[in-house]
Amino acid sequence: MPVPEHDVADLGLAPAGVRRVAWAEHAMPALRAVRSRFAAERPLDGLRVAACMHVTAETANILRTLRAGGAEVALAASNPVSTQDDTAAALVAEDGVAVFARAGMDPDTYDRNLVTVLSTRPHLLLDDGCDLVNIAHDRPDLLADAFGGCEQTTTGVIRLRRMAAEGALRLPMVAVNDTATKRMFDNRYGTGQSTIDGILRATNTMLAGRTLVVAGFGYCGRGLAERARGMGARVVVTEVDPVKALDAVMQGYTVLPMDEAAPAGDVLVTVTGNRDVVRAEHIASLKDGAVLANSGHFDVEIDLPALEALAVEVRRDVRPNADEYVLADGRRVVLLAEGRLVNLGAAEGHPAAVMDMSFAVQALTVAWLAEHRDALAPGVLDVPEAIDTEVARLELGALGVAIDRLTPGQEEYLSSWRA
Repeated sequence: MPVPEHDVADLGLAPAGVRRVAWAEHAMPALRAVRSRFAAERPLDGLRVAACMHVTAETANILRTLRAGGAEVALAASNPVSTQDDTAAALVAEDGVAVFARAGMDPDTYDRNLVTVLSTRPHLLLDDGCDLVNIAHDRPDLLADAFGGCEQTTTGVIRLRRMAAEGALRLPMVAVNDTATKRMFDNRYGTGQSTIDGILRATNTMLAGRTLVVAGFGYCGRGLAERARGMGARVVVTEVDPVKALDAVMQGYTVLPMDEAAPAGDVLVTVTGNRDVVRAEHIASLKDGAVLANSGHFDVEIDLPALEALAVEVRRDVRPNADEYVLADGRRVVLLAEGRLVNLGAAEGHPAAVMDMSFAVQALTVAWLAEHRDALAPGVLDVPEAIDTEVARLELGALGVAIDRLTPGQEEYLSSWRA
């Protein structure tokens, strides 16, 4: 297989990347089943795909699936701190993916790589946060051949819906994030476990008996709160949505405004998708040694300029992925993963078993987009329910779980009610 154009750290890392990708593949049976189908049916023959995604072993497995379906794939990183250089090398050398990603790249390189993958004139866009779609709309010439795409994050879907409401979205984009399997497994169980994983790797702190503040009680926040409580933490939730706040109360969590939660927190984690959730006044009230982490998509949830301004000294890498900010009165505030996604910056992101379903849904949705390319109008679309159901059945089968099916009489009874 010829090596495509690329910009990765070191192709010599490919053997290590191959082992890493294979390890993840063992925990992704639903995606393996989709790949086998794609290899036989080739639903993506002749199509070019541009992707902006975390360059991890799990991502490698969906890209290999698209390649098995006949697609040409170009990949840019969706986060500078999450790129696994060995995985990037393996994708180039072993799978023929044009990868433009290096761990720790600067913002200018990040933007340049997005333009590079778009210069392949893709038919389909796979996005993680809507950056790829945004840049593509700034360069309409790069969208000439595109007929659709997928977005897999809450933040990205919010941005897409805003573009659609303003009449600016020129493509049909499927909100993969909004499927039941994605929200339940990826957002709730995946983010919950991997965020805790990142915090523990970066700090080696004890959560039992400590107060952990969860800012945001959406699916990601719920999962984090559940995992933290399971490890013995006292969990405080902050929210702006009355319904979500009430849900947290009914689940037994303490709900407070951030002004009151911040001084009590030993660990504060933002999971909102919004900006300036932890602001200067909150940072000024933190106890000595408080840990700040973000598991929302962008590094704007913690007011980093305010943190820098309040600090009289910054001690970088007191532990890997942990920076210590010393305030004027000597109190220390520990920031994890530079305020970026802590589960990817300080750990390895979601377990492969979680990403199995999310990526199986996304791969099948890509094939659905290809099949219906002439019938879809610009806008934000839902994943067809049949795809979500199919992936759930694939996963249950892999787990050896059998479920009931409706009898003809039950089907008829339900149909009469629907009528």
